[in-house]
Amino acid sequence: MPLHDPAHAFVPYPDVPVRGAPTGPLADLSFGVKDLFDVAGYPTGGGSPTVLAMSGIKTRTAPTVQKLLNAGARFAGKTVTDELAFSMNGNNAHFGAPINGAAKDRITGGSSSGSASAVSSGLCDFALGTDTGGSVRAPANHCGLYGLRPTHGRVSLESALDLAPSLDTCGWFARDIGTFARVADVLLEADANPLPARLRLLWPTDLWAMLEAPVKDALDGAAQRVQSLLGKASPVEVALESWDAMYWNFRYVQGRESWLTDGPLIERYAPPLGPGVAERFAWSRDVTDAQVNAARAFRIAFRTQLAELLGTDGVLLMPTMPDIAPQRDAADSSLEDYRNRAIRMLCVAGLSGFPQLSMPLAQREGAPLGISLLGPAGSDRSLIALAERIAG
Repeated sequence: MPLHDPAHAFVPYPDVPVRGAPTGPLADLSFGVKDLFDVAGYPTGGGSPTVLAMSGIKTRTAPTVQKLLNAGARFAGKTVTDELAFSMNGNNAHFGAPINGAAKDRITGGSSSGSASAVSSGLCDFALGTDTGGSVRAPANHCGLYGLRPTHGRVSLESALDLAPSLDTCGWFARDIGTFARVADVLLEADANPLPARLRLLWPTDLWAMLEAPVKDALDGAAQRVQSLLGKASPVEVALESWDAMYWNFRYVQGRESWLTDGPLIERYAPPLGPGVAERFAWSRDVTDAQVNAARAFRIAFRTQLAELLGTDGVLLMPTMPDIAPQRDAADSSLEDYRNRAIRMLCVAGLSGFPQLSMPLAQREGAPLGISLLGPAGSDRSLIALAERIAG
């Protein structure tokens, strides 16, 4: 970790040399790695003292991290993650809360809290995160960063700790789109089916209707800017059945898979889980076979519906989160309410497996506020190219 870490973004592991290529397309950049990924010479703690104690020192580096090292990027350290990656607030009961470099009185968002903190605080140029239910997009919104949840399976999560494998993705953060795109050139192959030059920009009215008036007003300028460049957005609705159905079916899939991943550890060792995390795992343990089977069928139906809506040329222009980051001293009950509101927006990409890119194009009350592009499966690089156009 850096000797100077005023943001508390990095896990305070002893420094171990991690060597990459001396030259390459990322040779002038440094990067942080969420402490879910294995890095040779370090343990992998997953935000949990119990997992850390059991980890041992890894002898192999995760392939995605190795790609960045091979491209010349300099490893800056392993970043704090929310406990077992099952939170969206950025406050780890055991390792603390990293500082939001863009709004120090507000939360970073989780579970890629340390990565977003490190980048927004200028401690590294970019950082890897993971996104299951929103853990790249939420911190990107809160910390004024570009952040991508890629098409499910597009960026390798080999040698990284799971949460809910059919939902888990590997994304990253950067302060500017130029740096973000350079990382994309290394981590993403060219889109197999790139978006055409003449695309259809779509305005999901049912998503925008979730916003309170001050938030909608704050995003208006960014939305107009995007439409001035990409064309006027046509109104559509995206939810299948209702937003409650979207929310619960996402949670049933995530809950069942997270319990299959971490339930054996929790039942055998009874680790002291932090507030919110303990309750979510207890709820996940009780998800029934009937609930998860129905949720998996719902996910297939929703993915089919959204694929038909987007076709090969459709892109949703949508809010990333319900609002700016909550205050750091907000009550746990308030943070949980905010998280549940957020899932209703974030589950569109989660249930479909389609890519979503959050762009830091707005602010409210002096804090960052993101707006997103969501495209068809495999359009990740095309979305980044659109963001480059928008950024100018």
